[in-house]
Amino acid sequence: MKRDSSRLLSSDLREHPFWWERTPRSKEDPPELPESVDVLIVGSGYTGLCAALQTARGGRSTLVIDAAEPGWGCSSRNGGQIGTGIKPDFAALEKEHGRETAYEVHREGQRALSWIGEFIREENIDCDYRVCGRFFGAHTPRHYDQLARKLESQPPGLEMEAFLVPRADQSREIDTDFYHGGVVQCQHAALDPAAYHHGILGRAKESGVSVVGHTRATAIERSGDRTGFVVETDRGRIRAGEVVIATSGYTSRLTPWQQRRVFPIGTYMIATEDLGETAARSLIPGNRMIVDTRRIVVYYRLSPDGRRILFGGRVSLSETNPRVSAPRLHDHMTTIFPQLRDAQVSHSWMGFVGWTFQHMPHLGCHDGIWYSMGYCGSGVALSSYFGTRLGQQVLGREEGRSVLSDLPFRTRPLYYGKPWFLSASVGWYGFLDRLGI
Repeated sequence: MKRDSSRLLSSDLREHPFWWERTPRSKEDPPELPESVDVLIVGSGYTGLCAALQTARGGRSTLVIDAAEPGWGCSSRNGGQIGTGIKPDFAALEKEHGRETAYEVHREGQRALSWIGEFIREENIDCDYRVCGRFFGAHTPRHYDQLARKLESQPPGLEMEAFLVPRADQSREIDTDFYHGGVVQCQHAALDPAAYHHGILGRAKESGVSVVGHTRATAIERSGDRTGFVVETDRGRIRAGEVVIATSGYTSRLTPWQQRRVFPIGTYMIATEDLGETAARSLIPGNRMIVDTRRIVVYYRLSPDGRRILFGGRVSLSETNPRVSAPRLHDHMTTIFPQLRDAQVSHSWMGFVGWTFQHMPHLGCHDGIWYSMGYCGSGVALSSYFGTRLGQQVLGREEGRSVLSDLPFRTRPLYYGKPWFLSASVGWYGFLDRLGI
């Protein structure tokens, strides 16, 4: 008998991120725009603000603009899971780019993971950051064997602390029979993403950065004397010596070259009602972040207070109605945790992540415009780290250099901003997941 999906939604369902309860969006009216700045950054998420911290502290007048409230996009909508984030494995990168480059790409992911903890401590950001580890659940016995082989064959110099969890011991990590064991990646971490963003925003403003929301950039042109740019917005014109694009999954026709190289993928989350600390913690006793080996990604965790399950996944490509996506996520959640069959959803929300055809981020400068984007669903550490590196590049500092600036940022024929190819790809990946391949 099919359940009435409307009964899964609480009567006061909140169609915004759970994180916004602690850190509401700013309702301030945007201030007047300056006539000119040294650096203008489009996008006020982790990338834009971390770049702005560098340029402002480096003595450059810096303005960050956003079409919505500061941090409205995925920087306050993600699951708060922190890992190394580089998707292609070492062998694939070595085959395409050579061993030295493959090594450096993966080292950048590891640097980002260690850097973010240091950054949060140095900037004294209150965001429930903790190194808790992540359990990577094996969808099939074959996947468990693959995880074991991968753990045993970590490339020299890239070893990360991790250990296997056989299915017989799985209940120590998660109260489900859905997985066939897994691996715990010990150095992975967690935080409250909206509180983290709020902390960076505060440090940026303290450093002299002007952050202006509800200001949409509509055109970017070279200035007449070719010494900078003129940026048109829906609130006026601004002259800028340097322009940085930090829009990732929200990249638009404002910058066609970047838009052809990053494509948006919808990602969705729900929060359960308050389950009580005992019941919630019994589901994930180790309080780790959880992902699994399926191609159609799900990711979940306990809320920072340990009383709810926060569950995310890619249950659609572009659905924006949280009342439609919530029952789909609930179905995925109860496949793993049947004991949550009657748990109601208190919050449901979505956002767009930026993906690239190489499945890893890119940063650099094209035609005089700086950019960093395409974190492929692992953006908490990567976007902060590469935003920082990009800001250093704008300042001309050697420490801003990254191997990812040197790799070609490719597009595909016939792609101009609408990812027509995603439906077939997701269908194929779902088929492989059902076969357990």
